[in-house]
Amino acid sequence: MSDFDFLYGDWTVVNRRLGTLFSGSDDWEEFPGTQRAWELLDGAANVDESLFPTKGWSGATFRLFNPATQEWSIWWASGQTGTLFPPVTGRFADGRGDFYGDDEHEGRPIKAHFIWSKITPTSARWEQEFSDDGGVSWESNWVMELSRA
Repeated sequence: MSDFDFLYGDWTVVNRRLGTLFSGSDDWEEFPGTQRAWELLDGAANVDESLFPTKGWSGATFRLFNPATQEWSIWWASGQTGTLFPPVTGRFADGRGDFYGDDEHEGRPIKAHFIWSKITPTSARWEQEFSDDGGVSWESNWVMELSRA
């Protein structure tokens, strides 16, 4: 259950987010953020809050460990839209976390993939990618580069 211990505390974040999805677009926007993460339930769960001051919105992530499957489920909540998104589920292996789930974009079913990588005591990388063809191909649409505050 210690997979997310690296995340606890305060971070500064450089965000890169794709503006138009599933169009072959390259309209990436960069903006700053901060994040604070803490554990719950003796490490079986954790939460973080992300603030995006130049965007005027925030979000939160809730993660819960299932000891029977040895997997984490991760939910994202948007402060902008008041939406709790469907979970992605997965685990860490060899220093990388991969989490997959079903979601939708503009009313169409898609696959979502969260990736945690490049984890050190002072930095980490989170990436989100979506697939609209059942997981055959993936489009990266949000990257967060975290640095210890």
